[in-house]
Amino acid sequence: MRKIILLLAVSLTFFSCGKGGDAIPDVAVNFSAALTDPRISALNVPGGAVLISGYGVAGLILYREADGSYAAYDRCSSYLPQNHCAVTLDPGNFTCTDPCSGSKFSLIDGTPVKAPATKALRSYNIVVSNFEVYVTN
Repeated sequence: MRKIILLLAVSLTFFSCGKGGDAIPDVAVNFSAALTDPRISALNVPGGAVLISGYGVAGLILYREADGSYAAYDRCSSYLPQNHCAVTLDPGNFTCTDPCSGSKFSLIDGTPVKAPATKALRSYNIVVSNFEVYVTN
């Protein structure tokens, strides 16, 4: 009897884990551009951020942090990602906003700073080498 109860408990736990539709879809990302490319010229200064269309689920956000490091995120909001709502940059380039829900996200680490979102934006690998920016997953 104990084995049946244990098996039932494990089965319920396994089948009740998370909702399948709550994740930002996993798509291949392979973006590169020269730092002299006018589309990303804002990255030449700390605090600069740019939006890139045509990559990821809803486009990319590239951000240069105050310490000179870089961050890259998918523009697809983590709140109801199946809607593919693309976040927009806020004035000052420290946060971005989901225009569909009002959620706000930090550009430093992608975490939500205003509800209803509870999950961070999907981040991508970003490397700057030889005056080229490479974003991949």
